[in-house]
Amino acid sequence: MTLDVDALLAPPSPVAARALDVVRAWSSPALVNHCLRSWAWAVLLAESEGHEPDRELLFVATMLHDLGVTPSFDAHAVPFEEAGGAVGSVFARGAGWDALRARRVGEVIERHMWTSVDPALDVEGHLLEVATSLDVSGAGFSRWKASDLGAVTAAVPRLDFSEAFHGLVHEQAGRKPSSSAARLDGSGNVAAGGTRWRSFLDNPSAIH
Repeated sequence: MTLDVDALLAPPSPVAARALDVVRAWSSPALVNHCLRSWAWAVLLAESEGHEPDRELLFVATMLHDLGVTPSFDAHAVPFEEAGGAVGSVFARGAGWDALRARRVGEVIERHMWTSVDPALDVEGHLLEVATSLDVSGAGFSRWKASDLGAVTAAVPRLDFSEAFHGLVHEQAGRKPSSSAARLDGSGNVAAGGTRWRSFLDNPSAIH
């Protein structure tokens, strides 16, 4: 069956659509596309692993998860995922969500930078962590169908995401040497992820 990418990428609620409006207003096109691809990877992974996440919560967190690296929301005193989590929680409260549900947005965003998230603890956090690891580092291609990876990336191209995000993470690492961004920067996985994605897109069968 051919993947319906338009349906996959559609926000699941009016609040989710406003979160997409926010990321489009405050992020570069490459970062917006990263958020949309990460949503697609998360939804497809949920289906293959048999999870039933809160789709609205997951979409909002996915759209807002990297706002902490953007100039308007970059916080010098805290890691970018904590800054982004705070923005996400504020957005959710403004959208009328109660305090507990708004805090969940922040948790999911913060946990996407963990090395792994147990789905029994936080299924949305698990899905966002694995999805962003794929999109940033090229980790775990075999967990998705090659045809789905190709279809989503064709519809939502990577542009200069790997190069731009590498620069952002490296800059975060320099200012916050004990942060998860510094760990990621030291791993070399952002630059390597760009290479892995180029290799995959050139020859999908070589990875699967």
